[in-house]
Parts: sequence; C-alpha cells; structure tokens
Amino acid sequence: MNGLLIAMILALLIPMYEAWRDGDIWQKMLAFASIATKTSVMILVVSVQRDDLMLGTVGVIILSVGNAGLMLLAHVLKRLGQYD
Repeated sequence: MNGLLIAMILALLIPMYEAWRDGDIWQKMLAFASIATKTSVMILVVSVQRDDLMLGTVGVIILSVGNAGLMLLAHVLKRLGQYD
C-alpha cells in the first residue's frame, strides 16, 4: 500500500510542475483543481488504511466542496475579462 501512496505523490507532482511552468491563469487553476482532487483521494486512501472515519470524512468534504471556491474564482476572473 505504501507503493500506491508513493505513486499518488508522484502523480501529484505533475500538476505542480505545470502550474509552475505555465503562465496562463486558466492552466494554473486547472492544475490547482487537479492537486486538490488528488490530495483528497490520497486522504481517503490513508483513512481506509488507518481505518479512521474522521479522516475519511475530511477527505470527502474536501473532495465535494474543495473545488467550489476555485470555480467561484474562475467565474470572477471570467467576468473581469469580459469588461476589460
């Protein structure tokens, strides 16, 4: 199971590199949304390993609500771009 977590951490580095490399704001936002989703799935895997219900609950909340703020920011940036 530790190999699975190492593979997930390596998969997490791909969007981090993309966010660092690309200057486009939309690509950065997509990369950060991917990071949030991968992190919450990692939390769920660890909670199943440890048999910890509270940690699993936090992972589900992050997975379901975590990207809502990012989508709101994307909408605000889109609106600002329409008027400039």
